[in-house]
Amino acid sequence: MLTPSVQSVLAGVPIPVMVIDANYRVIMTNGPTVELFSNDPLGMNAVTLLRQAAVLAAMDHAVRDGRDSSARFVFSGISGEVTYDFKAHPLLDEAGGISGAVLSFEDHSQMEESELIRRDFIANVSHELRTPLTSLTGFIETLKTSARDDPEARSRFLEIMETEAHRMGRMVRDLLSLSRVEADERVRPRDQVDLSSVVRSVIATLEGKLKNADIAIDTEGVDAVHLVMGDRDQLTQLFLNLIENAIKYGGSGKVIRVSISETPIDRALRLPAVRADVIDQGEGIDPLHLPRLTERFYRIDDHRSREMGGTGLGLAIVKHIVNRHRGRLKIVSQQGEGSTFSVILPAA
Repeated sequence: MLTPSVQSVLAGVPIPVMVIDANYRVIMTNGPTVELFSNDPLGMNAVTLLRQAAVLAAMDHAVRDGRDSSARFVFSGISGEVTYDFKAHPLLDEAGGISGAVLSFEDHSQMEESELIRRDFIANVSHELRTPLTSLTGFIETLKTSARDDPEARSRFLEIMETEAHRMGRMVRDLLSLSRVEADERVRPRDQVDLSSVVRSVIATLEGKLKNADIAIDTEGVDAVHLVMGDRDQLTQLFLNLIENAIKYGGSGKVIRVSISETPIDRALRLPAVRADVIDQGEGIDPLHLPRLTERFYRIDDHRSREMGGTGLGLAIVKHIVNRHRGRLKIVSQQGEGSTFSVILPAA
């Protein structure tokens, strides 16, 4: 029976692992360790290499006391800070004495980021729903007491309650949509979809809103066939969100321009692509806000967005749909001149 060497075992471990001797000198490493530190720390002193109090204490517990220990190790690299779960396990010699320690580094950044996103998401949802619920509770109490016999107040309160109930309904609908989109994000669409047909259908659906807002829509390239591999329902939702946003923030009496074109090779995708632009003539967006527009619940103007029925989830849904279709979303805006939302998808 073959007995594998320690070095061959380390080579097969997918996370950074290194072995130190009783003097804290690194005597063995593996490939992921070299990648982590951008060079091979073989022969270096682990105390000098790691230099974090909690990590050094964990090594001491393993080397001096012979017990397993762990700590949080934060490594600052080119791509930013990465958090590792650092573990130190005593290394025993043939006589059972402590001859050093085995150190491992497990990346916990994604787990911590997911937990932070989860906490923020719950806090945001709670905040968004608490306001309309508080309003509804207050109006119900008023209608049961002081406004019970006041028809004018009752009518006014019922209208407000209806508005708040619709707002909660939109929030729940968008949350469900976001959940479904996120669940499907890793599954590539398999159907051929004509993007022009989707856009024409969305424009027809929004005809009433366009008329009520006194906004004209100008199209270019939507009569030609532009095929992508996609999910028709999700692409419909994507353009509904983008064109509805253009209606809300484009300004009465203005024009929304929607164009579809093809490019032989998109530089970012490195593939033939179909590009759809939704261009409004609104106030434009401060460059400060552009990087955060697709974050959940992010609004440039909370009060204005809520008045217009916004939930703060529309562009987050758009981003996830674009990601599922292996495309990219580009937002360009000039204050005082309007905004352009571009969706670039691989051509079928």
